[in-house]
Amino acid sequence: MLKIAHSPIYQLPLPEGHRFPMLKYELIPEQLIYEGSCVADNFFEPQPVQEKYILKAHKQSYWESLKALTIDAKMVRRIGLPLSEQLILRETIITQGTIDCTDFAFENGIAMNVAGGTHHAYSDKGEGFCLLNDVAVASHFLMSEKGISKILVIDLDVHQGNGTAEIFANESRVFTFSMHGKENYPLHKEISDLDIELPTYTTDDTYLNLLYDTLPRLIQRVQPQFLFYISGVDILATDKLGKLSVSMEACKRRDEFVFEQAQKSGLPIVVSMGGGYSPKITDIVEAHCNTYRLAQKMYF
Repeated sequence: MLKIAHSPIYQLPLPEGHRFPMLKYELIPEQLIYEGSCVADNFFEPQPVQEKYILKAHKQSYWESLKALTIDAKMVRRIGLPLSEQLILRETIITQGTIDCTDFAFENGIAMNVAGGTHHAYSDKGEGFCLLNDVAVASHFLMSEKGISKILVIDLDVHQGNGTAEIFANESRVFTFSMHGKENYPLHKEISDLDIELPTYTTDDTYLNLLYDTLPRLIQRVQPQFLFYISGVDILATDKLGKLSVSMEACKRRDEFVFEQAQKSGLPIVVSMGGGYSPKITDIVEAHCNTYRLAQKMYF
């Protein structure tokens, strides 16, 4: 059975008019259950992550300032979410969700987190709606607790995984691959192990052909034992922050190809949802739900 991390705290109330589409975290599970793609038993509720795992990816001074709600106002602005105890708790639960998914992925080939993909969180700072880097923490968990010695992070969110790149800059066991908009946030890019920068208004064929050409060779070269996939749907042409011209169908084909490569290589994969900022919440939810529908169709 497909296991999906989700908690009511994923949808944290925000000030009216806030640009982050927090509602999607409620609507995605509701839609999947309503249409019969999933049942209630597909979903599990994570607990907060243990501090010792956070500190493998994040500096203690940063984590202590998060817990005490004492990070400076400039960083709070860069994060873009109102700082609160509930927000910090939310981040720890999302992070544990991705860790829990690794166990289910070993069992079933795949597991998914309705939130996560918080790839703008650095070892010592947060930004871009990201406070704790769930994939980085879960990667360290696999290396320290499960003996995994090679991980490939496939980051196809439209924004570069700058925090992930920084955290693993000197860690040869984790290979970071980010395919993102060249002229998009963040203005200052970090150096991933492989960065593919996409011109503004990149269309379906160009996007997919680059992925089709790159990913199989990358898996062959890296020889990973585990895959993390950040499946942001902010690549859509409708996305107000994306700057690409990728259709809903091509976004679906992207996910399908990543899953095909994981299956072909016999590699467990954990999917974190990443971003999506289309003006219509229905476009965001539909694109994300396609990822779950494909997982169900291809794995179960």
